[in-house]
Amino acid sequence: MAAPLSPQAILSLYGSTLRAAKSFSSYNFRNYFMQRTKENFRSMQAENDPAKLTLAYNEAIKELEVLRRSAIVNQLYGGWRLAVEQQSDVRESRDN
Repeated sequence: MAAPLSPQAILSLYGSTLRAAKSFSSYNFRNYFMQRTKENFRSMQAENDPAKLTLAYNEAIKELEVLRRSAIVNQLYGGWRLAVEQQSDVRESRDN
């Protein structure tokens, strides 16, 4: 049987997963994966059974790898920013 997971390992995975979720260029994907990450780790935090916690941790590691690959593809084919996002490089039209 494997050693029990340390809280530091779970927090590290949580931070890595949040960083991967924040790297999406698409607003909708970014917000969805950030919310999903928070929900998944809240359920892990409430888990008391070490076997189920280890299973959830291993599943989260697999999901992190998929999330990283998906974020790279999303960055390659990202589109325009939505109106709800802050736009830093918006050009203002001038009347000549």
